[in-house]
Amino acid sequence: MTDSTSRQVQSGVRQLQVDADSVGQRLDNYLLKVLKGVPKTRIYRGLRKGEFRVNKGRVKADYRLAEGDVLRIPPLHQPEPGAAPVIPGFWAGEIQSRIIYEDPGLLVVNKPSGLAVHGGSGLNFGLIECLRQLRPQDRYLELVHRLDRDTSGLILIARKPAILRELHRQLRGDGVDKRYLALVAGRWPRERRIIEAPLQKNVVQSGERMVKVAKEGKASVTGFAVLEQFRDATLVEARPHTGRTHQIRVHAKFAGHPILGDDKYMDDASAALARNLGIRRLFLHARSLAFKLPDQPRLQLEAALEPDLEQVLERMRK
Repeated sequence: MTDSTSRQVQSGVRQLQVDADSVGQRLDNYLLKVLKGVPKTRIYRGLRKGEFRVNKGRVKADYRLAEGDVLRIPPLHQPEPGAAPVIPGFWAGEIQSRIIYEDPGLLVVNKPSGLAVHGGSGLNFGLIECLRQLRPQDRYLELVHRLDRDTSGLILIARKPAILRELHRQLRGDGVDKRYLALVAGRWPRERRIIEAPLQKNVVQSGERMVKVAKEGKASVTGFAVLEQFRDATLVEARPHTGRTHQIRVHAKFAGHPILGDDKYMDDASAALARNLGIRRLFLHARSLAFKLPDQPRLQLEAALEPDLEQVLERMRK
């Protein structure tokens, strides 16, 4: 007997009508969402060959959908959906209590450290899977951006495709103001306010994803401001102007002041300091978000530093 998660079903030609929530979305992105499990290469090959049609005509991958468009979907082998992962009761209750803002198009969650934003890479579930099970009435829930698993703090989840597209547009520019708190090793110079260093993703032999500063990498800029200095460490506010993987962590290391508790990027001296200070996880917290959506006042949201991190600072102040 074949396991239900690996069975393939052959669908015939289908017609899908675009609703108001999907207006303005690129055709390829829409297809990737509605045809879950179909390889991306198969979808793009079908687009090139004209197998996918809109209103009976050939269109390109970047075609923007309009309300009422009728899409022709060719016969495809599509995996049957497997059983949804079982979300432990602890995480369900924790996440429910951490929804700090909600409107018809958006959720904002104060993500706890230790929870990935999505499943995969050996993880059965993450924040988005938890939310989808907690809120079955929400037909659409998608991550607007990401936080590392060990980073706590504010994260945006779109409840409508139009909100996702608008926030992505703002994130590509300077429309979303994101601020993080980080405790870094050593005394960060107050005059060092900008780190501008290109970042390149790199995978080491163990399969662990790492990022490094490299001239052939993507342009990356982070602003840093000193908030409080201690004998061997500095509390800084970090504001990423670009959105690269591990950007704040790698830029802090590049500046010679790695974030304490960062198992990927700390040197031995910083690791010893973190142990002495009782830091048991990455000291990085997404403290605030500010942005404006159409026809709404500007939103300014904040999440206080997690208690375990606040206790570290209190001990250092004594």
